[in-house]
Amino acid sequence: MWFVFTRVPHRVLVTANSQDQLRDTIWPEIRRWGDGMPEQLRAQLEYQADHIFLKGVTGSFVTARTASKDNPTALQGLHDENMLLVLDEAPGIPEIVFELGLGTMSTPGAKMLMAGNPSELSGFFYDTHHSLRDRWKTMKVSSEDVPRATGHIDDIIAKYGKDSNAYRVRVLGEFPLEGDDSVIPLALCEAAVRRTVEATDYYPLWGVDVARYGPDRTALAKRRGNTILEAVKSWRGKDTMQVAGLLLTEYRDTLNDNGKPTDDTPSEILVDVIGLGAGVVDRALELGLPVRGVNVGESASSGDRFMRLRDELWFSARDWLGSQSSKLAQDDALIAELTAPKYKITSVGKVQVESKDDLKKRGLNSPDLADAFCLTFAGGLTPIEREESIKYRRRWQQPNRNVSWMSA
Repeated sequence: MWFVFTRVPHRVLVTANSQDQLRDTIWPEIRRWGDGMPEQLRAQLEYQADHIFLKGVTGSFVTARTASKDNPTALQGLHDENMLLVLDEAPGIPEIVFELGLGTMSTPGAKMLMAGNPSELSGFFYDTHHSLRDRWKTMKVSSEDVPRATGHIDDIIAKYGKDSNAYRVRVLGEFPLEGDDSVIPLALCEAAVRRTVEATDYYPLWGVDVARYGPDRTALAKRRGNTILEAVKSWRGKDTMQVAGLLLTEYRDTLNDNGKPTDDTPSEILVDVIGLGAGVVDRALELGLPVRGVNVGESASSGDRFMRLRDELWFSARDWLGSQSSKLAQDDALIAELTAPKYKITSVGKVQVESKDDLKKRGLNSPDLADAFCLTFAGGLTPIEREESIKYRRRWQQPNRNVSWMSA
């Protein structure tokens, strides 16, 4: 609004990494500030769905465009004597968008404003605070300096701890300090939450970590290929029979009215059999559930790299999160647990992820939710076969078929 009323002609481009962020957050906020201006100024503004005009001024406007990997040209094509680019959630905007947008900054009156949580340790936004710092004016706002942010600070401390990267990023406004011994960096999780992808066509895999004792929780994670379907569920104080019953209820909820499997029905339910898990597996098999016990204390399939299967599963989860095609549900409790464990290289040169007991010694919760999620990587993906693909395959499996390549 300041730019609009102090520069004529002008063009202002407001962008973010998702249409939802523009439509539901930024645009209503801009409108709110415009409506709060003195009547003499407010009356000069004309609002449209994705434009704002200054009445009586032609060729000048504010416009909203989504900047994503699928739409990298959002910042291209706009030039003016006075040009302003406003980029919200800047760390989540792909690098190619910035590369194309720099051409818009060719006039002396051009300015670029970027805002966001400093969650990434690479990319253009990170560079403006580090290698390009001499060319940018940078600033941060710490929640510790905002009186009404007390509840937010308390929530972050309760979930992640004051020494965590989450506290640095979401409270202090500092970039994370990712040590060499972190299994899963916070930046990988936050990028997977922001990402918009289509779920791959596989039946879900469920991972179940059964509580052993005391405050630990039994956790159930559901993953469909490249997507976590929902926040990880958890229960406390359940015995083996109760856990098996809960799994049966969850499973039946995925069946259709005729009791047949649907696309949401898991191809496999993977249960950690250490401790009480073995009893859950036995009862679940009696109930007809597609359960398989997984002993995460066994040797890893990559025995020359990992000490045991649990270590391998955690690093499989890390690779999945860093694949650029994965989608994580907004689940702060899960993210807190995924980013907590560290790893070390043992004397025999193998990777070992921090155990639950060692995490508790550091004052952290047992990563039951995260272990359930990691268990989903112990199973193989089963493609969903649509009717048309089944007919196609049967057609080509017929002996002595006489079909030309063109008609096929």
